[in-house]
Amino acid sequence: MICLSPITIWASKQQDVLGTKHKSFKIRLANKYCWWFERLFIYWCSNIHSHRIRLFFYKKIYRINLEKDVVIYSGAEIRNPNGLHIGKGSIIGSNAILDARAGIDIGKNVNFSSNVSIWTLQHDYRDPDFACNPKHYGPVKICDRAWIGPNSIILRNVTIGEGAVVAAGSVVTHDIPPYEVWGGIPARYISKRPQNMRYEFKGTYCHFL
Repeated sequence: MICLSPITIWASKQQDVLGTKHKSFKIRLANKYCWWFERLFIYWCSNIHSHRIRLFFYKKIYRINLEKDVVIYSGAEIRNPNGLHIGKGSIIGSNAILDARAGIDIGKNVNFSSNVSIWTLQHDYRDPDFACNPKHYGPVKICDRAWIGPNSIILRNVTIGEGAVVAAGSVVTHDIPPYEVWGGIPARYISKRPQNMRYEFKGTYCHFL
């Protein structure tokens, strides 16, 4: 999936108009640096000390699919905003890394603690060119009311079931069934979680964070 930032869209339109052989210096420059600009602008956005302004940029400029009452705390690094969906009432803790290049689908009333990382692409260390081969990328899905503990890492092609809990500092490499608690490196089954969860987050957030 390709991140369609405003700069990227502008550059592609200019290519269509001018043709490949007649690109101006500015067009070539935009093509070369658009991804860097994208990363820089969304980094700036993530450090705005106003929740409402951040959400405005995420929704209106970057076109992230955010449902009602979503909270994204400061410092989030989002790669490919178009590939990210966050369901109603979900909370993304501070300094999260959301690599949505292969797609991230977060359900309703999900809670991310601080410093959670999701990676949907990874290099193949056996490849002569250190490439990201098709077997080494895939989407991540977090189902409703899952809780992802602080400093956890979730890797490609993983589904976290409804109501599941990932303990702090875990590395998740396989699917986690609903209402189970997993932890460790790599994460393994610890215990069950009660299935009578009914809480709903209403979009309340700490100001200036």
